[in-house]
Amino acid sequence: MKLITAVVRPERLQQVKEALFQAGISGLTLSRVSGHGGEHVIVEQYRGTRVMVEFHDKVELRMAVSEPFVEAALQAICKGARTGEVGDGKIFVQPLERVVRIRTGEEDTDALTPVNETKLTPG
Repeated sequence: MKLITAVVRPERLQQVKEALFQAGISGLTLSRVSGHGGEHVIVEQYRGTRVMVEFHDKVELRMAVSEPFVEAALQAICKGARTGEVGDGKIFVQPLERVVRIRTGEEDTDALTPVNETKLTPG
């Protein structure tokens, strides 16, 4: 199990979300964040004063996925977020030690399975 955190341009959010859904990844958390990577500092005029814009608006997506979905998630995020320009973002992949679904007590991979999927029983 992995925790995937992606920081992308806000204007690419819809494309990233669609690519993730097409890859079968529907559980994600979204946060609006500000950051500074390789983009140039922008100088703007605001009420007659020069203002340096060092931090740019970004969107942070977090998703917990089982091993078979890690590569699909990375490819989907890159496909949806890439413009080819500086500031497209970053993806961080971290190991997850344990996951618990609060409602049912299911753990680990069972807790990552979407609720609307039917679980197959052996035999």
